[in-house]
Amino acid sequence: MAYRGAPGLSCGMKIQDIMSPYVRCVQADASLVEAAVVMRDMDVGALPICEHGRLVGMLTDRDIALRAVAECRDPRWTTVKEAMSEGVTYIYADQAVEDAAELMERKQVRRLPVLSREKRLVGIVSLGDVALHTTNELSGEALKVMSQ
Repeated sequence: MAYRGAPGLSCGMKIQDIMSPYVRCVQADASLVEAAVVMRDMDVGALPICEHGRLVGMLTDRDIALRAVAECRDPRWTTVKEAMSEGVTYIYADQAVEDAAELMERKQVRRLPVLSREKRLVGIVSLGDVALHTTNELSGEALKVMSQ
């Protein structure tokens, strides 16, 4: 589905205008307990994972539950790298908000790390952020696809 130019969209709005710049990267060699503490303290369900300053994956509370707890792995000794999702989908800060909705729908994700063109993590954008700044039709379509 093509989103550019659809009626009611905030034309020209960029990801950097709606993203949350308050993002913390956790190192891949951190323990799951360390990552869970960051999630709790930041009140988030997903964290970007970095190695040497570069984004290498995402870790969700679901990853911890399914890839560690459900397999009886000790979260004190299991590293983030062992449970994270690799091949992370991201978006650039200067891309259009409509691009985020389309990417979220296509990849069936609810949040995207936001990178600068130098590939440095600068924020995170959620489906909720997109929903607040686009039409209900756009964000609703992305949510509908993810819910199936």
